[in-house]
Order: sequence, then structure tokens, then C-alpha cells
Amino acid sequence: MDSNSSSPRVGVFVCHCGSNIAGTVDVEKVAQEISKMEGVAYAGTYIYMCSDPGQKLMRETIEKEKLDRVVVAACSPTLHEKTFQINSKNAGLNPYQCEIANIREHCSWVHEDNKKATEKAIKITKSIVEKVKEDKSLTDIEVPITKKAIVIGGGVSGIQAALDIANGGYKTYLIEKDSSIGGKMAKLSETFPTLDCSQCILTPKMVEASNHPNIELMTYSEVESVSGYVGNFKVKIKKKPTSVNWDLCTGCGDCYNKCPAKVPSEFQEGLSKRAAIYIPFPQAVPNKPVIDRENCLYYQKGICKICEKVCKIGAIDFDMKEDIVEIDTGAIVVATGYREYPLENLTEYGGGKYPNVISGLKFERLLSASGPTGGQIIRPSDGKSVKDIVFVQCAGSRDIEEHKPYCSKICCMYTAKHAMLFKHKVHDGNAYVFYIDVRTAGKDYEEFYYRTTEEDHALYTRGKVSKIFEDGEKVVVWGVDTLTGKKVEIKADLAVLAMAIEPSVGIKELQQKLKISIDENGFLKEAHPKLRPVESMTSGIFFAGAAQGPKDIPESVSQAGAAASKVLSMFSSNMLHKEPLICEIDEDVCSGCGVCIALCPYKALEAEITTKEGKEVKRSKLNEALCQGCGTCSSACPSGAATMRNDETKNMFKMIEVILE
Repeated sequence: MDSNSSSPRVGVFVCHCGSNIAGTVDVEKVAQEISKMEGVAYAGTYIYMCSDPGQKLMRETIEKEKLDRVVVAACSPTLHEKTFQINSKNAGLNPYQCEIANIREHCSWVHEDNKKATEKAIKITKSIVEKVKEDKSLTDIEVPITKKAIVIGGGVSGIQAALDIANGGYKTYLIEKDSSIGGKMAKLSETFPTLDCSQCILTPKMVEASNHPNIELMTYSEVESVSGYVGNFKVKIKKKPTSVNWDLCTGCGDCYNKCPAKVPSEFQEGLSKRAAIYIPFPQAVPNKPVIDRENCLYYQKGICKICEKVCKIGAIDFDMKEDIVEIDTGAIVVATGYREYPLENLTEYGGGKYPNVISGLKFERLLSASGPTGGQIIRPSDGKSVKDIVFVQCAGSRDIEEHKPYCSKICCMYTAKHAMLFKHKVHDGNAYVFYIDVRTAGKDYEEFYYRTTEEDHALYTRGKVSKIFEDGEKVVVWGVDTLTGKKVEIKADLAVLAMAIEPSVGIKELQQKLKISIDENGFLKEAHPKLRPVESMTSGIFFAGAAQGPKDIPESVSQAGAAASKVLSMFSSNMLHKEPLICEIDEDVCSGCGVCIALCPYKALEAEITTKEGKEVKRSKLNEALCQGCGTCSSACPSGAATMRNDETKNMFKMIEVILE
């Protein structure tokens, strides 16, 4: 079968997609009209082309009709293009001479008029038939793989991803911007729905990652730059100066116990203070201190140096400089986690103004045995005990007008946990919960919520809080019970806001370095929400955890395992096979103007000077492994030298002409 024949034999397979397409489009008429086109040797329909019988029909027809090109008129190529390309390949065709005509998302789903939808489906399919006639037979590009991985973010999802890759036998670098791994989970008191101590289940993972022979822990470090391409990234890591030689330090604690400079502790959510030289929490990994230069008396005023004096082994190094380390890696997992929406943004609730209006994470530290109060629930303002608490859900979430439009997903469950744990500690206390809806989508979550309301007697009020203010020693909460229509006023000792969660600080800068996408809410945007939920649009970069969207611990760990499995799948081969549907530079036409080089978002083009007939000639040179086939160069090239394989300009004009007939 000659796939480069001047008289191609095209087969067109029109899918009913059940009633998704056939309910609006007359698929038989589409096939009938397409069969009249020059070069079309076969046009038929089937109820589900992606099914096993549908693909078998396609293979048998290719052989019977001696087809050398195929068009499948069906759903989005995002869903099943690979399916049909592989099926075509199995039938002996070149997979890149199989095209998809999208008559579902682009036609049947957006129209109701059967006649007009059918006409449009015919035009769409005709245009793709014209395209496939000109498609060249292409072969995949082979790219070697550096079988090492980088995981960015040392929370529970980053730790799990690193462990899974390392257990697969591959070197893994775990990068964390703070001085210890652990992330937000390390701050939690207990976890729903089992009420496991978070440290009890997290600390063994932290220690395992630290001691794993295939994991190199790089804490107090940040990604400086990323270059290269899938299988062959070059990542520069900035190791921030700790001012402590960790190779010498034994973690005895003399330095931070004697340090006179005290500042609010980030780990304790500002409820207690830490020294300027500190370990963030007792179970920190690595358990070595760093000097906070912004608050150190020596760095700010040139005085003190007490830590240096008390350190018997001379581990303090005030002259330590930052270091840049370059790592070659084949894959990157981004697990940068989340942060709470700033409390100060909720001025209507007194956020940041009233000390007894606190966030959920701050309440976690009050509940925790390792917290500043040893698990005793007190008012931050005066240290007095608490009897009445109001919990406000959706604080900053699901608020289209003022704050975040999305549901933060974990708040319903951790509020139920907070109310339950408070009742366990203060038996005669009262827990009031304001909610919009209660969402308990997880294993044993509904039962946990039932225990909170029915057994621990937390009082849930369906309604929105309008205002929180102080009245003497009390915080007053105004709301409305939307089930009864009555106004509600509660005077409490403490108000706990279930803050919206948002991506970590610095995610936009990291996104630009990695050349990946973020959505309208700032979370990392996956390649496809259903079929490729842990992959980015940039090959070789994967997502795990709450950096990609709000997630609880089980979901974060599951996604970390999924991302790791993608990396291990990549590393199972010695070469990567990359689609050849990329840019192509015609050296005879290229003028060397450099427009494409400046505009290429993937840095896949560079200037090359060669000698031709005794003269130096400047041309653009393509790195095929870097090119992602975005088409920016082709659209900008003034001379027409940059084209896209199987998407040349002449092909586009033929497609337009047949649509306008």
C-alpha cells in the first residue's frame, strides 16, 4: 500500500456516538455526501467507532478497500485521536495519516437545528478529508532519557511521589523551599476521618525520604531556572544559605535556646515565638537549624553572635553564600501545595483585626499536643479558656463577587473535625457551625459528619454569616438561618474561619520557569481533566497534590502515586517517542531574520551560521526535541520558511475552500 500515492484512497468513518452526535446530526447523510468527494474510497457509519467492534470494522475496511488514509468524524481529537491512530497503525497505515473531524463538540453539542447541524458536520468532515489527502507519512522522533527525577515541594504529596519514584530504582531530588519537609500536613493535629495523629503517620514518611538511598533531599532550596525538554531537562537549584554547616551540626539546640531575638513562629501560626536561629518544629527533617537573616541581630545590626559562641563544634557560618546547583533530569513532578487565603482579606469578619477571629490552621495548632498551648484551647487575646466557638465554613470560598469562586473542598470535613475535637476537649462547650452546604464526598466522610452532629452534638445552622465584631470579651456573629428565615446572633469566645485555599506563593514564577499552564484561579492546569489529570501540557512535567486544585490528604497521596507512575513509565524505555507534528524550517527560504527565535515560547529555535558558496549564511535551526508544535513560528515567519508538518499553509487554504463551497 503506497501511502505517498498521488491518488490517495481515503476512508471516512462517521460515528453516531450513541445519540451524542446522531441525535442532532444526520450521520447517514454526512457519509453519503462525503462519499461523493474525489479521493474518498469509502464512507460509512457506526454507532460507536471507539468501541472494539468499531475499531475492528475500521481495520477490516482499511484492508478490504485498500485505504491509505483515514478520517474519523467523531468527538474531540483530545479524547480518541491516539486510539484511532494506533488502530490505523495496526491496520498497516501511517498513524499520522489518520485525522479526526470533530463533529461532536464543534457541531452536535452546540446546535439544535438538525438540518443546519448536518450541513455543518458535512463541511467540517470535508475540510478534514482535504487535509488528510495532503498529510505526509511521518515517523516519531526518538529522544534519549536522563533517568533521574526532580520533585518540587516537600509536602505529603511531594514526599510520596519522591518515594514511589525512588522505590522504582531511580535517583530522585526532593526540592523544598523551607528548611524542613512536611508541608501543611505537619501542622495538623489529627486527620479526618480516622483521627490519626498527623505527625504519627507523616513523620515516618519524612524520615524514610530522608534516609532513602535514591533520594537527595534539598531543603531550603528553590528552582532558579529550567531549560531543556522531556527526558533531558536542566534545572538550576538555588540553595539558600542556612548560615549553619549542617555537616558539622548535631542538632543539640544550644544555639536556638540561647538566641535572644524572638519572632512569631510560622509553624505555630504566630501563636508563639521562635528564635532567629531555629528548627521549625521538633520532628523537622532534616533536624538542623537555619538562621533567619531578616531577624538575626548580627545580620541586621552587626551585634550578638551568641549562637556562634555557644556552638561547641563551630557549625555557625555567618559568611555562607547561596549556591547554584545544576541537575540533569528526565522528569519533573510539581507538588508545591497550597496556602490559606489571607485572613486579612475577610474584613467583614474582622479577619486580621480581632485576635479571637482565627483561621482553621491556627485552630489546628491550638488543638495539637505539639502546639503552643499543648492542646489546650484558649483565646489568643488573653489566654482564657473557651466554651463557645462559632465555625464559619466557606470563608472566602464560593464567593463570586468578593473572594474565590470555587469550593475549597476540604473545609466541610475539617470543620466537622474541629467541632468534634473541641467537644472532646470541652465536654460542656458549644460548637456552632454556619454552612452553605455540607459536602462529604469521601470514604467514611458522611459517617464522620454524622458523628459530629448526632453524637457530639455540634449545632449546624444553614446560613451565611454577614458580620463578625467584638463586644467586650466576646466575638459576636451575625447570620441568617436560611431554613427558617430568621436572623441569628451568637456571642462566642472564639470564631474559626474555614479559609479558602489557594496556590502557594510563587506559583506564577515557577509556572513561567517550567513553561506550564495555570487556570483562572492560579492552580496548575492539567493537560486533560479526565484523561490526563496529572500531566501538564509540557511533556515530562507532572502534577501532584493541592497545587493542581483543592485536595485532601488521601487524594493528594493518590495523585502523587499517579504522577510517579507516569515518571516510572517514561523511565521504563531507553528512548522517548515524540510526535513529529512539529515545526519545520525550509533552509532555502529562511532569511535568518530571527523573528521565530524571539517568539518561540519553548526556546526550540536558535540562530545557526553556515557557509554556502563561500558566504556566511544565517538560518534558524530547530531542536526537534524541544518543539511542542504550537505554531507560533509558522504564523509569525515573514518569509514562510517555518511551517508545521501536515499543517502547511497550502493545506489550510484547501480546507477553507471546501468549507466555503
